[in-house]
Amino acid sequence: MWINADLGEGGAHDETMFNVIDWANIACGGHAGDEQSIRQACALALEHDVEVGAHPSYPDRAGFGRQKPEISPAVLLNELKQQMELFENIAAKMGCTSSHFKSHGQLYNDAAVQPAEAEILIKLAHAFPHLKMLALAESPLVAWARSAGIQVIEEAFPDRAYLGNGTLALRSHPGALLHDPVQVKAQAALMIRGGPLPCLDGSSRVVVAQTLCVHGDSPQAVENAQAVRAALTEHDQDMFNGAD
Repeated sequence: MWINADLGEGGAHDETMFNVIDWANIACGGHAGDEQSIRQACALALEHDVEVGAHPSYPDRAGFGRQKPEISPAVLLNELKQQMELFENIAAKMGCTSSHFKSHGQLYNDAAVQPAEAEILIKLAHAFPHLKMLALAESPLVAWARSAGIQVIEEAFPDRAYLGNGTLALRSHPGALLHDPVQVKAQAALMIRGGPLPCLDGSSRVVVAQTLCVHGDSPQAVENAQAVRAALTEHDQDMFNGAD
């Protein structure tokens, strides 16, 4: 299991985050980011041997990709392709080989469960067949994309609270964002070991994933990423010592 982070979004801790993570999802103009920030992120990725991928979103810079625009599916698909192409072109010029892509914000949440938005991401994946798709673990999108021949990496979020149906609690919900690195580490450990997560609706759920995401725009981004890294390291040590 490895750590990925959403970066290139204007956060204050990007450079330090590259010391901790394995994969970086780089904003490419939809909600944040521009040519300069993509180049900076790719340079840091090369320096720290971090895999990179595009992080496209609804075209919504004012709302940081958390507002769904009133545009047709065809226009949205074309917009996402342009974001992806911008990132791919810059990364290639810098000698970065992208490995994946991950949608951002409201698009990510919509596509996880809604067929129309999922279809757009599947078409986007077919337009970039060399890339894996990161998707919410155990969401309908995972099955839909795999049925369409897409290689999917399932991810979970140690710094976000879940609902019992496997979706992320809305950011507006009290307790939806986990700020305490101790709490983030505990949730990461449950995800790594397959233990049941306590959910905000009072239920519990086991979340099985291949990668854990830490949000780079959080004020505690570095501490949270370090907490997740510690949870992974401790699990590996336990496995080596035969504790599990």
